[in-house]
Amino acid sequence: MAEGDRAAAHSADAESALGPAALALQELLRETLSGHEVEAGASVDIPTIQVPPQDVPGVCAILKDEPKLSFKMLLCLSAVDYKEYIQMVYVLLSMDQGHKLILKTDLPYENLQIGTVSPVWKAADWYEREAHDLFGVNFEGHPYLQPLLLYDGFEGFPGRKEHPFHDYQEF
Repeated sequence: MAEGDRAAAHSADAESALGPAALALQELLRETLSGHEVEAGASVDIPTIQVPPQDVPGVCAILKDEPKLSFKMLLCLSAVDYKEYIQMVYVLLSMDQGHKLILKTDLPYENLQIGTVSPVWKAADWYEREAHDLFGVNFEGHPYLQPLLLYDGFEGFPGRKEHPFHDYQEF
């Protein structure tokens, strides 16, 4: 089975396993984000949406500000290297509505740029700095995109699969 087929099968299996609340959230997301190119899916019992990189800041603002959704908390923002592209994963929580949501977007290696969501959620600030340090993702409009984990002058991006891994050396 090809990798894309596996992902589609996983998404279909997971979507069929969604509980009633998650299915209702998925329908609400389809209605609310109808003006955006959104691909819906699921991961275990958490609805997921995949959007184009240029839509991420706008979609995130809608997800936070729409009272029926109210995703006011960014639980996690991470980058995943799939060799052909970097996938940005945003895990959101609506305490008001009791929902969780995973938002994903794919960035091609040739253009690792995406708009910042730090104006939407202050918690994104350090998450974005970490993704910049480890994967080389540039967050346009970020107020302070300086090294967080690595020292100035560090060469390369250690989160990427292409980064050389050296055996342990005791000093």
